[in-house]
Parts: sequence; C-alpha cells; structure tokens
Amino acid sequence: MARSYRIPSITLFLLLAVPHFALAQGKPEKERIRIGYSSRAIVHTIPYVTTGAGFFREEGIQVEVVQTTGPLAPLALISGDVDFSNMSGLLLISASVQYPDLVMLGGFTRYIAQSLLSRPEIPAAKELRGKIVGVQRPGDAIERNARFALRHLGLNPDKDVKLVYLGSTEVMWPALESGKVDATMLSPPTSVLARRARMNVLVNLSDLKLEYQGSVVATRRSFIRDHPNLTQRVVRALVRGLYFFKTRREDTLQILSKFFVTKDREALEETWKYNADMPAKPYAVDTAVQAVLDHLAERDPRYAQRKPADFIEPGPLSELDRSGYIDRLYGKH
Repeated sequence: MARSYRIPSITLFLLLAVPHFALAQGKPEKERIRIGYSSRAIVHTIPYVTTGAGFFREEGIQVEVVQTTGPLAPLALISGDVDFSNMSGLLLISASVQYPDLVMLGGFTRYIAQSLLSRPEIPAAKELRGKIVGVQRPGDAIERNARFALRHLGLNPDKDVKLVYLGSTEVMWPALESGKVDATMLSPPTSVLARRARMNVLVNLSDLKLEYQGSVVATRRSFIRDHPNLTQRVVRALVRGLYFFKTRREDTLQILSKFFVTKDREALEETWKYNADMPAKPYAVDTAVQAVLDHLAERDPRYAQRKPADFIEPGPLSELDRSGYIDRLYGKH
C-alpha cells in the first residue's frame, strides 16, 4: 500500500553535509526496495499498479511504494531513502545537475496533458481577465503549462491574470471548488469532479501534442552499477505493470480505486483513459527532455549547455527491448 513519507531531519542534515551518496560496494544483491512517487497523480501510478498486480513479487523483490512529495522526491533518492522514484522530468533534471548520480531509466509521459478549468461564472477566456489562476510552485511544470494555456487563449499571464502558488497539486481542485481561485490546471480524476461541478474546460493541452518529458522512472547510477541484476528485474516488472495497465482495464481500475481512494466509476474510467496511451516501450524521449531543458534554461543558462543524454540511462530498458521480451509480451495480447 502506498503511504506518505517524510525524510527525517538527520537525513536532511546529511544531504547538506555530504555532497554524494553512493551505495556500499561488494554487498549482496538487495531484494527489498522502496519506490517513491512525487504526487498522487495518474502519471505516477505504474509502480503502484505493478505492485498490486504482483509483478515485483514474481521477480523476487519486496517493494514498498511511498509518497515523497514534490521537491522531496529527488532528495529521498539522493539519500538512499528510496531506490527508485517516479517523478517529473523537471524535478529529476534540476536535482541531477547538482547530484549527477541521479538518472532517468525511462519515461511514461511524453506530452503535456493537463487542462485549464475555470469556475462556472467564467465560461470563456475573456471573463478570466483580472482573475486568479492557481498553480503549484514558481517555475515548475504546472506553472509553465498554465502560462502556455493562457497564451493559447490570447491572455498575457503576467498582465491579464494573477498567478497564485498553492504549493501542491492535491489542493488545486479544492481551491477551485471553494472559489479561492478562479481557474487552475487539473487532470483526472479531479478534472472529472470539476466538470460535474459545472466548471468550464477552457483548454485541454493534450489536444495540442506539446512535448515535455513528464513522468520518469529515476534511480542512481551507483545503484545500477552495484545492483545490475536487481535493476533489470525492476525494469522488467515495471514494463509488465505498464502492459497490465494498458490491457487489463477492469483489474487496473480496482487498483487505481485504492490509489486514489475512490469508487467513483466515471472518474476512474476517465483517469484510466487519460494514461492508457502510454508507450509500450517507455523510453525517455530526447526531444521531450530537451523541452524540459529549454524551460529550465529560461531562468538558468547552465541548462542551455546540457544535452538530454546527460540525464538518461536507457541501458536496462534497451537490453530488455533487444531481447524481444516487450514485443513478445504485447504479441500475446
């Protein structure tokens, strides 16, 4: 079962005191691991679904899935509090510049897929002028998405609206529902609840096919080096979990019901559809990673000197792919 996880103060002290955390070499293969996820969002559910389907267990691995909220996600990976993590490409790249041991093994989402929704009394973009738009944190992917959506609607995000930072994706729908904000970025299942409450979908960014590496699977280069067999088995289990998500709809909905703590059938079905087109071979995509680098370079020129390959280790997934395992898996369907 997924649970919320907070890094103890001693860990944060060590993060500041020691610049690099590597696993001890020469130890026996580790069979108990933790996998983190940075937010309770559909794009970060594959480790949870994989656990629920029993694929880690079949690989001989005991897995605990824990929530390492937002900025804590890369810190938990750096410190070794988790061994793998499902987070945004932006979080991973931002941390990897300072801690190059961090690396992405693959990616589940290549395109931006959020929607900008407004309150019932704001049926069109022109009524949004002078109003409050809720986003998560300054400079993050959600703010970037909101700014793009606003510009797409002909609004200047710096002049026509007021951006308010809410701090977490989990409070964005409550903020819209309560009227604290007039519009915000949502995705299923909360976007379903918003539509039921007569909120208006001003723009669905998934229709625009904008590349941006969203959800990624990350680990440490030192972990791959010290535990190559375990890493390979984790990747294989996740690929099986992705296949299960895409092809076993009813079983997946039952697992998602536990993750999102809801039995709302309509919300769960739309949530499943929202992510059912994930690629069977979940490679991180260079052009989508480059879009993240371009975004970061707007505020920090260091990122303009970096390349997508600096942050991607496709080896374990490529090895599985070359073996024909993924093609055989989908060939059965």
